[in-house]
Amino acid sequence: MTPKELLYIEDALNHEQFIKSQINDCASRINDGELKNFVSSLSKTHNDIYKNIYQTL
Repeated sequence: MTPKELLYIEDALNHEQFIKSQINDCASRINDGELKNFVSSLSKTHNDIYKNIYQTL
């Protein structure tokens, strides 16, 4: 991989971490159980995306 491609991947990983942290923050503020579970599942989805990108390296 070229250095530029590695930077793109690093950006993607950083974005996924940021999205996951924002989702977790949002989920911690939700009182409705069903909605909280849905938002938490989004966090898991983004965690899986992060892992897939990282494993590609």
